[in-house]
Amino acid sequence: MSIPHNENFEPAASTPQRQRLSLAGVRLRKHADYQRAYAASRKHQSLTMSWFLAPQPATGVSQAAPATPRVGLTAGKVLGKAHERNRIKRRMREVLRRHVDLLPVGFDLILHPRRQVLTVEFTKLDAEVVRILGQAKAEAIRHPRSAPPAAEGLLA
Repeated sequence: MSIPHNENFEPAASTPQRQRLSLAGVRLRKHADYQRAYAASRKHQSLTMSWFLAPQPATGVSQAAPATPRVGLTAGKVLGKAHERNRIKRRMREVLRRHVDLLPVGFDLILHPRRQVLTVEFTKLDAEVVRILGQAKAEAIRHPRSAPPAAEGLLA
């Protein structure tokens, strides 16, 4: 059995594609970074997850160079067994990978998905994450990096 050859077929390399982005350089990894972000932010709610947005700490590097945005995911045992938590995290990472360019620069974003992420359609999950990233970007504009939201309460 042979497959007919299509002479009008063009390889995928000749069509313009979006560059495949990775989350490797933008993920929060250290426990201390998560704790600092929780302390410097407030909780926001959406239909399938809650999220926290915190300005990144000032580094010794000049402020002219923008800091790389970072994102963290949490999936506690309350979400289900290990294979369910892993599936939730895989779905969330894929959505975030597609929209890594929408992350607010100079801020850390932590997402707490709910169990609904397992069953919601991928397109709806994608739309919700895009909406959250838009809200996070708007909040990042309202709250400049120089004045973290929780800093006033810690100094008193």
